[in-house]
Amino acid sequence: MLDRVSGFIEEYVSSLHMPTISITDVIEILILSFVIYHLMVWVRNTKAWSLFKGIIVILVFLLIAIMFEMTTILWIVRNILPTMVIAFVVILQPELRRALEQLGQKNIVFSFLNYDNARSGRYSDHTIDEIVKASFAMGRAKTGALMVFERNETLMEYEKTGIPIDAQVTSQLLINIFEHNTPLHDGAVLFRNDRIVAATCYLPLSDNRSLSKALGTRHRAAVGISENTDSLTVIVSEENGKVSVAFGGELFSGLTQEGLREKLELIQDKPAPESKKRLRDRLKGGDRNEKDSDK
Repeated sequence: MLDRVSGFIEEYVSSLHMPTISITDVIEILILSFVIYHLMVWVRNTKAWSLFKGIIVILVFLLIAIMFEMTTILWIVRNILPTMVIAFVVILQPELRRALEQLGQKNIVFSFLNYDNARSGRYSDHTIDEIVKASFAMGRAKTGALMVFERNETLMEYEKTGIPIDAQVTSQLLINIFEHNTPLHDGAVLFRNDRIVAATCYLPLSDNRSLSKALGTRHRAAVGISENTDSLTVIVSEENGKVSVAFGGELFSGLTQEGLREKLELIQDKPAPESKKRLRDRLKGGDRNEKDSDK
């Protein structure tokens, strides 16, 4: 087996040669690099990212099949490949349409260039303080709230279902957004890099049957988004005013102000080793005991 792998590598390497590179070739490489990079950025901002990772796994197995001349697998791939391409286009039709629409926008190059800068920030202590203050103020008033914090995985898919805001995080603004009978109170508010980016956003509901039947739509939506992304969601119950957090597909209910602050520290990504150790200890400790079925 090892001899066959080494023989395949040697045969491939021996066929390589150093081509003559001209200025035109360099320009062509730069253009292709630019297109491929921004294509990958687009893929990461859509449902295609999970599909893309699955395709990579399939390609690895296909490479193994080619190396070891697994004729049956190669025959199957050759026959279903056209169908797979058509299925890929059909599944991603909405995303492909949006991508083509963005090509006609004048500021697309600048938005691509600023993409990494827009995602490079983190949530400050001031933002955490404002969230804690607003959450418990709404809890005392029995005002329901649903606040989702983006981390490494983009929430642009859900952001597009709501109304753009792009505002600084303040407790007064959040309380006003979720006030009863206001245009923006229904749905979720999304946060990115110390900014409120959208309100009235729709979230996927969790299908987890182990969740309490007493939980309402707001809590199931919070768990649902935490199952689909690495985001953290804060929920304020309209029925009893309790503050909860959904993270990693789990619901942590009945948090105190300190407990909520500890959870929100997870989205700050502080580099200090002591802070990371403290957060690990807290997660391994009493957090599991805080979970219950209250709203």
